Amino acid sequence: MSEINSLTEAYTNFDPSTPVYVQYFDYVTNILQGNLGQSVSFAGQSVNSLIIKAAPWTIFLLTIAILLTFAVGIVLGAVMAYREGSRFDTGSTVLSMFVNSVPYYVAALLLVYVFSIQLSIFPQSGNYAVGLEPGLTPIFIADVFYHAALPVASLVLTGFGGVAITMRGNSIQEIGEDYIRVAHLRGVPGRRIAVRYVGRNALLPMYTNLMISVGFMFGGSVILEQIFAYPGLGNYLLQGIHARDYPLMMGIFIVITAAVLICILIADLTYGLIDPRVSAGEGKEAY
Repeated sequence: MSEINSLTEAYTNFDPSTPVYVQYFDYVTNILQGNLGQSVSFAGQSVNSLIIKAAPWTIFLLTIAILLTFAVGIVLGAVMAYREGSRFDTGSTVLSMFVNSVPYYVAALLLVYVFSIQLSIFPQSGNYAVGLEPGLTPIFIADVFYHAALPVASLVLTGFGGVAITMRGNSIQEIGEDYIRVAHLRGVPGRRIAVRYVGRNALLPMYTNLMISVGFMFGGSVILEQIFAYPGLGNYLLQGIHARDYPLMMGIFIVITAAVLICILIADLTYGLIDPRVSAGEGKEAY
């Protein structure tokens, strides 16, 4: 019995023979100290080492996907707003709504079938070629981007639509403001109005969406990394679920939750720096 208790303690970070409240206190204390325990499915490896190994790949994948998603969505949404009511606007709106309703894993499966199985243009799985020595060499970096192309495309193709629709609405609202009419009457060049006045102010509400999208992307990486056998946090999380590896599951859940909370906190603390109206207290009632 003592051997079972010691084995359980090694994996769960608390002594099962102690009262429940003591177990909970020990568990929380170990988490705050950064000790997430030992993995059950990966014998001999700590949860910390697995997360440290997997997190950079997930961060790399999501960073590129988020930047491309917002870049494509913002540009498309701005053009849609300036061509409001045109065929381009109507077609782009329908397209954006359609792609926004497509699950990312459906897009991933279609991309794998077309570009990996049928056309053999992109690799079907992995993060870099087998036998390639990791390092900061042009060949290795290019191969990493090559393997990340389809996972990133899956997230971008299903994510830019929502960003475009939001940017379109923000831009149309800004175009109707009085200061834009005054700028036109004063003879301010249209390009300057579009970029410095409309574009800049329409982007402000998107900043919070950018930070919140990190959470959705982390959640989406679970199935996506499994489809492409990409060795990120999502892939390890799903393996932990199948193997009932609770220390690994809890460790990854904690990391993902902490990342989302930190991003939201950063957005809350820095929004006043981006939008001076917030820090100046605009919108408060004057008596």
